[in-house]
Amino acid sequence: MRRIRTAALLLSFLLWLPCVHGEEPVGKTLLVLTVDNKIIGPVIDDYISRGIDQAAAADFGGVIILLDTPGGLLESTRSIVKKIMNSPVPVITYIAPSGSRAGSAGVFITLASHVAAMAPSTNIGAAHPVTPNGPPKNERSLKKAVEDLTEALRAQKKPKQQKEKSPESSGGDVMEDKILNDTIAWVETIAKNRGRNAEWARLAVEKSVSATEKQALAEKVIDLIALDTEDLLKKINGRTITMADGRSENLQTLNGRLLKLNLTASQNILNTLINPNIAYILMMIGFLGLFIELTHPGSVFPGVAGIISLILAFYAFAILPVNFAGFLLIGLSVIFLIAEILTPASFGLLTLAGIISMTLGSLMLIDSSFSGLSISLNVILPIVLAVGFICLFLIANVLKAHHKKIMTGSESLPGSEGIAQTALKANGEGQVFVNGELWSALNTGPAPVAKGEKIKVAGIDKIKLLVTKWEP
Repeated sequence: MRRIRTAALLLSFLLWLPCVHGEEPVGKTLLVLTVDNKIIGPVIDDYISRGIDQAAAADFGGVIILLDTPGGLLESTRSIVKKIMNSPVPVITYIAPSGSRAGSAGVFITLASHVAAMAPSTNIGAAHPVTPNGPPKNERSLKKAVEDLTEALRAQKKPKQQKEKSPESSGGDVMEDKILNDTIAWVETIAKNRGRNAEWARLAVEKSVSATEKQALAEKVIDLIALDTEDLLKKINGRTITMADGRSENLQTLNGRLLKLNLTASQNILNTLINPNIAYILMMIGFLGLFIELTHPGSVFPGVAGIISLILAFYAFAILPVNFAGFLLIGLSVIFLIAEILTPASFGLLTLAGIISMTLGSLMLIDSSFSGLSISLNVILPIVLAVGFICLFLIANVLKAHHKKIMTGSESLPGSEGIAQTALKANGEGQVFVNGELWSALNTGPAPVAKGEKIKVAGIDKIKLLVTKWEP
């Protein structure tokens, strides 16, 4: 009995000893997902969803999303929020490092998380919805402006009682209002569910308001400010959160092990492709490759590269909010440039029209309410100027080749000089010596040609030259 008591005391001493030396228990493993200046789209949706599933399967203590995004697509954001709200493991969104922001889609992801944190010198906000249906009402496309002007002119011709438009006549605005109101209701629900400021969330969507990390903490948009991930783990340790199934879970993150999950190579490539600037460059390379193939048949490589580039660009445009009027204008610019080749008498006017059409189409191509989903003017102008210069160079070479006198073969003989080897009566046949060769010839001129006199080749009929007497 005494031995058992001695062993128990020794075991207690061994367990108590680490505490004397100040060692702390190791927390659970957390999976870290990094969204570093990425647009929220299908690729990031898949990345976050797979990360949460992996953490749940491995019984991790939670998922930390290091977030820095200008925003993204509404449908992808909805999918991510749904995954976070129903996650079987805690999800901590940390807007970091300093200088990062959670714009647009990032607001919804942050509000939906079980714990929301920000690093110093970060910001959150500007969550006006972006969908493939077009820009918000205060950012009208050229097509929408023309439609509004036409509608206004028609309204002036109607009696006053008929001037009020029905909801059906302003279908575009009604649809935008529906999307906005639906998004406001959605973000308020998310904020209330997580005990965060629903009024600020509504203004972030409706008025595109933003907040610094200190303002966000004061407004109860986030739960805390952390200097880094180590500080984050210390501050959230012991926090009790409520999961989707109603159970409470106590976070054990102190000295927790962080396991990073990076985007795969294929995810990185696909996410790069949906960058509007990259997609635009690929599209222009595609059009240029096909144009070179048309002006220089048989080149093969430009045509193949052009088709591949266009396929990759169309993949991105299937996801991005594309304005098809802009796409059609770019297509029309290509038609103008091709027509320039077939119509030399246009003196470059079709090329000028093509460049103008390409510039307008490029500016209108992407409908977006924030810079993250728009094509930079610094990309558009150099691309348009480069394409215009290359097309002019190719067209000039084609025209020069068309007008250049043929120097080889039978086609080079008309206009050449020669010597009559036999006498040639008017409309009579004989032989002439031209370009070092002896030819059968027919005198098509009114004057006879004596043997040894100069002749001029007027044309060729199969293997017989049509000649006339040389007249200086």
